[in-house]
Amino acid sequence: MNVGLEWVMALDARQILFGFAFYYPLFMAWIWIVGGIWFYVRRERGTRARVDVWAGNDSAPPCSILIPCMNEQDQIEDTVGYALASHYPRFEVIAIDDGSSDETPAMLDELAERHDNLRVIHLAENQGKAVALRTGALAARSNYLICIDGDALLHPYAVQWMMSHLASSGRVGGVTGNPRILNRSSLLGKIQVGEFSSIIGLIKRAQRAYGRIFTVSGVIAGFNRAALQRIDYWRDDMITDDIDISWRLQLDHWDIRYEPRALCYIYMPETLKGLWKQRLRWAQGGVEVLLRYGPKLLHWRQRRFWGIGLEYLVSLIWAYCMLLIFVLFFVGLLWPLPATWQVSSLLPRWNGALLGATCLTQFLVSLYIDRRYEHQRFMSSYFWVIWYPLMYWLLSMLTVVVAFPKTLFRKGRTRARWVSPDRGFRP
Repeated sequence: MNVGLEWVMALDARQILFGFAFYYPLFMAWIWIVGGIWFYVRRERGTRARVDVWAGNDSAPPCSILIPCMNEQDQIEDTVGYALASHYPRFEVIAIDDGSSDETPAMLDELAERHDNLRVIHLAENQGKAVALRTGALAARSNYLICIDGDALLHPYAVQWMMSHLASSGRVGGVTGNPRILNRSSLLGKIQVGEFSSIIGLIKRAQRAYGRIFTVSGVIAGFNRAALQRIDYWRDDMITDDIDISWRLQLDHWDIRYEPRALCYIYMPETLKGLWKQRLRWAQGGVEVLLRYGPKLLHWRQRRFWGIGLEYLVSLIWAYCMLLIFVLFFVGLLWPLPATWQVSSLLPRWNGALLGATCLTQFLVSLYIDRRYEHQRFMSSYFWVIWYPLMYWLLSMLTVVVAFPKTLFRKGRTRARWVSPDRGFRP
């Protein structure tokens, strides 16, 4: 006991700071690798990339595909067309126009005249995605809802895979699909292709294996309407509706599943400005749910949620520790600091090499698992994703550092409005 205490006292503040900054991402990487492999072996390996559970079967439970949109004239026709082409026996498509000021309303009305299973709802003024989703859910004729963004392109078999979970058990409140990146013309786009495979996909697999998922994907998510009714649907004062609905469903003890075979194709930012806005919004959403629902996690009944809550809380602390290391380094270039706080270099040493090797291992494992869903060659994706830590770790750190005080001192509960995203470079 005394030996252990003396060892801790002998450590200086710099050693503790650097040790945490190094060991936390190393530990989490292996948690994700092990969890991802477990999910793959138990639930994914050996299954087909398509499913025909209800093909041609009139007993298939009906579902409603909800498409909330605002100013989507460049993409809405393709989005609706892909949704209508879904290989599922019984479904309707509901497009909710949230006060668009472009040609979106007219285009939707024209599409509705040509397709009997397409309904269009027009909101008189822009009220935000949460209100649009709630409106569509209340208007839906079925108990199962598949929600996609106004610029997303559904894979023909995505609805079948989503419904295979939603209709399998009354405990399933939601299911999240597998977004794939379409635009790959820039370095940012190519790195994000690997990110969604090797980072986001692996994390969702691991989280599902361990019991709880941090968030469904706002681009493609399915819900049991009974679950949504219990938690009073989407809240219009939360900056990220997908993270908020995920936490509230699971706090109400509904199960959320991840289905990697439910593919949906999307466009992502390819400019630093667009990427910063997107990731800052994601970071704000995470901080927001932690501040609002964190106290509820202290109850024993929420013990399955403890891993997710603790992981996010520690990641916030890690971001500020990394910021402190950078600040100490640059301050030390200008003024002499005490030896215990002197940071002589930011260049990685043996520990950085070990962390880098772990990252490459994580990327290799996750890209191998995800290879059937990606049309790019395996090694091509691997080449681009190795640049991920250099750029995206720094971006993630900065967005979290900015998001925490911005969310903490946010005034009132104002309604979250649509923000037109950067959707990359188009031909």
